[in-house]
Amino acid sequence: MRVRTDTLDRFLGVVGEVILSSRQLRSAAVQTDSTSAVQSALDSLERRIAELQRRALELRTTRMSRVMDHLPRASRQIADRLGKEIDVHLMGEELEIDRSILDRLGEPLLHLVRNAVDHGLEGVEERQSAGKSRRGQLVIEARRKKEAIRIAVRDDGRGVDLDKVRARAIEAGRMHPDLAEDLPPEQIAPFVFEAGLSTADQISEVSGRGVGMEAVKGITESLGGHVEITTEPGRGTETSLTVPISAAVQRVLVVEVGGQRLALPLHRIESVIEVDASRIEDAGGESFLLIEDDPVLVLNLAKAIRISSSEAAEEKVHLVLTDWRGERVALRVDAFAGQHEIYVKSVPELLSSLRMLAGLTLLEDGSPVFLLDVNQVA
Repeated sequence: MRVRTDTLDRFLGVVGEVILSSRQLRSAAVQTDSTSAVQSALDSLERRIAELQRRALELRTTRMSRVMDHLPRASRQIADRLGKEIDVHLMGEELEIDRSILDRLGEPLLHLVRNAVDHGLEGVEERQSAGKSRRGQLVIEARRKKEAIRIAVRDDGRGVDLDKVRARAIEAGRMHPDLAEDLPPEQIAPFVFEAGLSTADQISEVSGRGVGMEAVKGITESLGGHVEITTEPGRGTETSLTVPISAAVQRVLVVEVGGQRLALPLHRIESVIEVDASRIEDAGGESFLLIEDDPVLVLNLAKAIRISSSEAAEEKVHLVLTDWRGERVALRVDAFAGQHEIYVKSVPELLSSLRMLAGLTLLEDGSPVFLLDVNQVA
């Protein structure tokens, strides 16, 4: 039986409203010091609502196999066209994810597979000359990671030519020549996601037009996720996409910034810390904090999203460690307001042009809270 996606959206919307109403009822019961019988009835109601939510989300999810199963055949067709031999391995295709997210992952994953077969894996003779087996290995793996799914495309090919990436980035003005030589490989590789920085010497029918990897990053980030790439010359490359499991219900950390409460996706957060203000150092107009001997950029969230905030000196600073455009950063906030499971609504049309706003929700007290897309901050 087929069910229209917008019908499921409306159904989940009603479930979200029921959840909010039950939480508000619970809050009112606590404030009025209700009897144990009322509390027991509320406990039973919340259990049944939780079951309703779980069943509703099951209707919205579908297996990863929906987009993964055709990738081995596509990989082999590309390899045959290029005269290469490959073995393709699928892992984790039984995992389930929100249908609306999965439908948008098809093209990015297909591009990563094309890129791996075209540019990553060597031909038979080149592989044998390098002491490798004649058949290239391509692994497409999905794995659950907290409230997200990480899909990795991994090959055992030649790896990304980081010297060429560095040179292209300098030519395009994306990297300062004086700093380029000192950058470690893990900071150079992400430049492949920048527009026009393809390392292909010739444009092929398969890939190498310099816009594909940028599109992969853009689509992934628009879903509230992020991309990563690791590569080792002669050993291969792994590109991974991490996206939330559900677009409708997410676990978030609520923070206070400039008198406002905002929600940050929990799956994007590494940890929350409180440090002495004296540990934060300023240099070149930016702030940094040493964490495990590594300098981490500190972003003032209030300034980044243009919310007026008190400039009063504080002895302690609240920080959220997260990933921001592929870089580990610490977001400075005024306070932590706890973790919540929220139903995400669309942003009102009037504010839809603000890309940093990924959604809207209502907390138990009925107050609206915006969900932030961390990648669009600043």
